[in-house]
Amino acid sequence: MANRQTYTVLIPFPTHAGHWSVVGQELDLLDIEASALRTAGRLELTSVLAAKDTTPAKKATTKKAD
Repeated sequence: MANRQTYTVLIPFPTHAGHWSVVGQELDLLDIEASALRTAGRLELTSVLAAKDTTPAKKATTKKAD
């Protein structure tokens, strides 16, 4: 049996029967179901997004005007 993974919607897309997904919605999909949507940037693995959120943000450097 194929394993499903949890994906988070980044850009809404039609799901079925005139219904649309919602930004932030979590969907359990097979890899084959998610492949084209990931390529189009419409969704991402929830675990990947969580890893990006936990990385320390780089400090922005600002220069003072003389």
